[in-house]
Amino acid sequence: MAIIERFLGQRVSIPDELRYDIKQGLWVKTDGVEVVIGLTEPALVLHGGVNDLDWLVSEGEVVRENQDVIFAITGKILYISAPFAGRISLNSEAKQRPACLKEDPYRRGWLFRLAIDAGQYRALFRLASSGAYLESLKETDGCKNPEGRKGGVSGICKAVYSGIRAQKMKTS
Repeated sequence: MAIIERFLGQRVSIPDELRYDIKQGLWVKTDGVEVVIGLTEPALVLHGGVNDLDWLVSEGEVVRENQDVIFAITGKILYISAPFAGRISLNSEAKQRPACLKEDPYRRGWLFRLAIDAGQYRALFRLASSGAYLESLKETDGCKNPEGRKGGVSGICKAVYSGIRAQKMKTS
């Protein structure tokens, strides 16, 4: 398991046995004829946690690959799509108590399961390994701002905050 000790001021883990959808910040693992999918710990930190979830599909519905299946309210609006086609099963605990996503992101905090056909198992290999996911995080605010300082680390943020600090205020 890879550990990042300082990622936006928090410690996050990336299990080796999972596959990763880098673009969405999802982890994927196989469980018999199903794949289980959830948000990675680094993605949860980058999004500021999940405040609320809503399903965009029904339990047991067959979904298409890349179909939006979850609407999440984080620090912003987030649409989560299915990385594979299959019959979906949704985690009711995650909807009732979104805090479980942060508390136990790689076990109880899963979002949905997909029953996929055997031919789709090869598609798992197009997802990133833990090492590739870890490498992708190096360019995120989580690694660029390891202490989690307010105001971000982008050039624009730095320029604005430096400009504000440098201003001389006149008082009457």
